[in-house]
Amino acid sequence: MGINTIGRIFMPKNKVFYELFEQVAETVEEMGVVLKKVVAEPDYDKRAPIIKQIEDLEHRNDDQTHKIFTELGRNFITPFDREDIHHLATSLDDICDYIFASSKKINFYKVNPNDIGIQKMADLICQGCTEIKMAVYGLRDMKDLRKMTEALVKVNSIENQADDVFDMSIEMLFQQENDAKEVIKKREIYQALEAATDKCEDAANAIESIIIKYA
Repeated sequence: MGINTIGRIFMPKNKVFYELFEQVAETVEEMGVVLKKVVAEPDYDKRAPIIKQIEDLEHRNDDQTHKIFTELGRNFITPFDREDIHHLATSLDDICDYIFASSKKINFYKVNPNDIGIQKMADLICQGCTEIKMAVYGLRDMKDLRKMTEALVKVNSIENQADDVFDMSIEMLFQQENDAKEVIKKREIYQALEAATDKCEDAANAIESIIIKYA
């Protein structure tokens, strides 16, 4: 009898980890959608309540992540490796943190997000969040590994595209912007947005590790 088979026998009947991860994945996707609304709104005052939605979602995610860590400390037997649970939970939390950070910087620095780089990065983040949610939902039974794997491959592709958009945006910023303060402001926003796509890839890697061990 293989180690993975033995592991499945002793898997807890309580599906709390699957439920919590699915809740987090829903929040992650919702934040990606709202981020697109933030960058689509040129008016500072109208953007503020949309950013407040992201802040509320980020707080919700913090609560959900805390529940995962609480369950991790409470349960001796878990559905997959404790390190993988911690890695995935941390990566998902980081996605939310960087989405919130980038949206907050837009209004804090009073930057008009009507910018090709910002718009494209937000779109890529939204796509990545959707693919991550799809992969997370597949963890419960791992019956559709092809669908999960396709989602993870898309996340990797999205991260590569985000790197290209980031490089292009920084190049254009230094070529076209003469105000040093504006350069610093926009560069920080680009960096936060690009970091969100990096964290999507981290979450995808955590899911891939789980698939390799337990599928």
